[in-house]
Amino acid sequence: MARPVRFNIHPIEADIKNNISLVDMPEGYSGDGFFTAKLSDVVGLARKNSMWPMPFATSCCGIEFMATMGSHYDFARFGAERLGFSPRQCDLLMVMGTIAKKMGPIVKQVYLQMAEPRWVMAVGACASSGGIFDTYSVLQGIDQVVPVDVYVPGCPPRPEAILDGFMRIQDLVGQESIRRRTSDHYKALLGSYGIQ
Repeated sequence: MARPVRFNIHPIEADIKNNISLVDMPEGYSGDGFFTAKLSDVVGLARKNSMWPMPFATSCCGIEFMATMGSHYDFARFGAERLGFSPRQCDLLMVMGTIAKKMGPIVKQVYLQMAEPRWVMAVGACASSGGIFDTYSVLQGIDQVVPVDVYVPGCPPRPEAILDGFMRIQDLVGQESIRRRTSDHYKALLGSYGIQ
């Protein structure tokens, strides 16, 4: 039996005036026809709203990420429209799933192939801490091979958690100074991972 078709005979007008959020512009000075701001604020605003993530998915967290990319959660609305599968074109490495110790050098190689500035997000319990796999063959967190900026908990994390982790990355990117990557502290951090 066919389902009856329902028509919206009396549509309710949507009040979109108060439901639209705009990106806040950086602090600055404005006048008639001009606006000035710090270069680092403008660059941070551009970077955080045009991230190119590279998914490095090995197991069930990758399936949750597929749901995040779907139309219901719409990962693209955060400025991450294009997923890249070449590290040379991406600035966010999203490691999702169990990483074996044999795969650790591969994760590090992918990280090194990414251009600066680059960020890393460990998605799920396995990428963050090894998860339930406390064995000789599983890496107990990818922070043993590459520096991690944001950890997303869960086994596997829900799409909302992945989106929240991505927004935390955006907060870091928007507030990062242009000179941070050349600082002694950052060079010492990379040096602790054996990265020059």
